[in-house]
Amino acid sequence: MKMTVGKLYLCPTPLGNLEDITLRVLRILKQASRVAAEDTRHTRKLLSHFDIHVPLVSYHEHNKIKKTPYILERLLAGEDVALVSDAGTPGIADPGEELVREAIGNGIPVIALPGPVAAVTALSASGLTSTPFAFYGFIPARGKLRKGMLADIERETKTTVFYEAPHRLLKTLSELAGMSQKDRQVVVARELTKIHEEFIRGTLDVVLDHFTQNPPRGECTVLLEKKVEKMEINMSPEALVDELLATGFDKRDAIREAARRLGVPRRDVYNVIHKKK
Repeated sequence: MKMTVGKLYLCPTPLGNLEDITLRVLRILKQASRVAAEDTRHTRKLLSHFDIHVPLVSYHEHNKIKKTPYILERLLAGEDVALVSDAGTPGIADPGEELVREAIGNGIPVIALPGPVAAVTALSASGLTSTPFAFYGFIPARGKLRKGMLADIERETKTTVFYEAPHRLLKTLSELAGMSQKDRQVVVARELTKIHEEFIRGTLDVVLDHFTQNPPRGECTVLLEKKVEKMEINMSPEALVDELLATGFDKRDAIREAARRLGVPRRDVYNVIHKKK
């Protein structure tokens, strides 16, 4: 008789507000044979709050190579394992993707439960274009990898989302400001879902100045407006908008397209058009 394998459940946990955990996640955590946790001390406190008492196994960036075979062994023996990170969804800029690949390769069902992701939470309230967007996870602290990733982010033609530690935020914003358009919009979301949640919005220079005067605290989610290449157009905003209107654009879309072609903020074109009247 063939033994039934267990299931690997990916269980998102709150970013900071315990009310954000789902009923389904709580049920799976209670029913699991064991919970694989990024930080067992942190997860034990979370489970205790909800009166959940399940064996814990440590699974994080520095021991994943050693612990993956053990977790696979338990899954193949028929145990259900719930994987959690300290906050948010496992495998999304957190430990988990390697374990997921190994589980899939061994015919083990992987079940992802919906829940908190800091990048998506911040994006939804950023005011920036949400589709498409590019997610870069954590920025490397130093070296060629850091320089390469920042260069990729600066060139990105989609709204970009990444995570940064508070003590490196000023350095990162300064480096981006030095290589990018000064009027490029950026949003920094910090302390998401917590009492002191804050969204700081503005151009790179404005946001950099804000955090120079107000040192950031708490992990930050940074969102950068997509890069728009300026087109060589020898035409005033008014004339370009009139030309676009004549080709069938409505007024709002004509202003947006004119701003894109000129490489200037949409509000600048809007102000010019309305001052004309």
